[in-house]
Amino acid sequence: MFPFFKKKNGDEVIKTGKDTTISSAELIGDSQDIPEEDTVSTELSFHPKWKLSKEKEYVFRFLNNDLTPLKPNQISLAGVDLTQEDNSINVTAFLRNSLSKAIKIEKVEIILLDETKTILARKEFDLGELDEIPPKSSRPWMFIFEKETWETDEIPNEGWSLAFNIGSAQPHRLDLEQSWQDSLPAEEKEKLEKLVSTLPKLKKKEFNLMPIQTRMLEDGKITSTVLFRNGNPTSIKIKHLPLELVDGDQDIIAKGAFPMEDFEIKANTSKPWTFIFPAEMVNKQEPNFSKCIVRPIHKHKS
Repeated sequence: MFPFFKKKNGDEVIKTGKDTTISSAELIGDSQDIPEEDTVSTELSFHPKWKLSKEKEYVFRFLNNDLTPLKPNQISLAGVDLTQEDNSINVTAFLRNSLSKAIKIEKVEIILLDETKTILARKEFDLGELDEIPPKSSRPWMFIFEKETWETDEIPNEGWSLAFNIGSAQPHRLDLEQSWQDSLPAEEKEKLEKLVSTLPKLKKKEFNLMPIQTRMLEDGKITSTVLFRNGNPTSIKIKHLPLELVDGDQDIIAKGAFPMEDFEIKANTSKPWTFIFPAEMVNKQEPNFSKCIVRPIHKHKS
């Protein structure tokens, strides 16, 4: 079931992967533990049906004893070993649970990353096959990425990591900037949440902008509230955004560039923001606000 692990001089085993950690609330919506300790060491736990040789048990115990303790209410993927074959990448890792109760994870997408966090492969795994992960324990498993799940053929031998694609584990949701969270009335938040939940599902890696309210003010300015929709497994940050506003007649009625100060749209979320086009940026005095489009302005190479 497992390859021979890479070794240094003598019999010392090399752990070639890195660890990734998330809160249990992010993955399974549960973080009931009231921390009684600063860190949690996880005990080795084999799947009940596994039958391993004493040598492999020893290797796993050695590796587990060397893992960094977790904080309370965390779930971790600790990368151990990676081998690449013609049609698969076989990754051995510990799934770790720092909660004081057993957890069971069902289907979730797991991504293989390189040292720069570039995605190398992605696949949905049914982690129900691991059975329940006991309290404060580490369970070794092999994650097999078939060739059709790869995004590159260049797979590093070291510095890689496995990570949960949180977006695939949870429904697409509304995310509000703190200023909106503090000032928006509860009924307006509910309207936005309902809108986000009823919109067509985004494709993997899809990112788009959708205007939800556009109007002209008495002083000639146009305001447009836009929903940034991120279907990617990772967050997207925007520092500067040139935009143009197109009305129902397909006329560009306003355009401008907006500083965003590292505006972040988290993985698998939709986030609203309001843009104000000053009167001098407005090109049409009586726009047709039906079916408006807001789109980034891309610079074309000459």
